[in-house]
Amino acid sequence: MDILTVILTTLLSAAALFVIAKIVGHRQIAQLDFFDYITGITIGSIAAELATELEEPEKPLIAMIVYGAVAYGLSVISRKYPRSRKYINGTPTILMDNGKLYRENLKKAKLDLSEFMVMCRELGYFDLTAIQTAIFEYNGKLTILPVSAQRPATPADLQLAPAPAAMQTEVILDGRILNGNLKRMGLNPQWLQKQLEAQGYRSAKEVFLGVCGGDHTLTLFAGE
Repeated sequence: MDILTVILTTLLSAAALFVIAKIVGHRQIAQLDFFDYITGITIGSIAAELATELEEPEKPLIAMIVYGAVAYGLSVISRKYPRSRKYINGTPTILMDNGKLYRENLKKAKLDLSEFMVMCRELGYFDLTAIQTAIFEYNGKLTILPVSAQRPATPADLQLAPAPAAMQTEVILDGRILNGNLKRMGLNPQWLQKQLEAQGYRSAKEVFLGVCGGDHTLTLFAGE
């Protein structure tokens, strides 16, 4: 009987993890911020306890749900109130600029000079004089702007004048028609509907993103 209970609670913990992951949303490991990281570890630990909890499995289940709700709530807050991101996710830290290392910022980032050098070498910079600016992002990754002499050549450097890229305007976003953008381009919903039908779509609700170029060429991306 205990074995059967363990199997059932394990299946319950797996199902709860699946539902919470779908609600919270998933990102690549490299994109996880600090809160996502500790939340993932905590929920995983609680899920393991739930799998073997035979007497009161509802307690770890409730704890998983609460952690998932908090993570989801914070993601909603950060989307609606961008200023809150610096308190939830943190802010980027400038570690080096114009050939000057900021040791106080290194301490704030919990890095020593050797760790900073390792991260630079991982990005292909073995000589610090080749670095203009180094920024430690809030997700733990190092971003480097090389000095001008080390940057890839651009058309401006070669005194070339490439043809200007065609400007594209969003006319459908997440299934919604952006009537204001249509109007600014001199177009109307009837024209858009004909374009949708010509590309095999019945309505804008089936489209995740639609962009229109200056030549009125419509490019559509289907929603999942």
